[in-house]
Amino acid sequence: MIERSVKVELETGLQARPAAQFVQEANRYSANLFLEKDGKKVNAKSIMGLMSLAITKGEDIVLIGDGADEQMAVDHLVSFVAKP
Repeated sequence: MIERSVKVELETGLQARPAAQFVQEANRYSANLFLEKDGKKVNAKSIMGLMSLAITKGEDIVLIGDGADEQMAVDHLVSFVAKP
């Protein structure tokens, strides 16, 4: 299991279209993936869970991966939210 903290740099945060793209990318991996903000942890493969966190630009989140391809998945998702 790995955890990585990252600052969200996407202009609109993880709202609407970027959230849908994030979930689509997360679903490419077999690892269990979670996203945590302010102590609330949700399944990173769930659009409803992700939207419930209301993540905006500049906020710090933690990506958690557990499974065979956890490192690759977390690295990919970190780069997804960290790109401006």
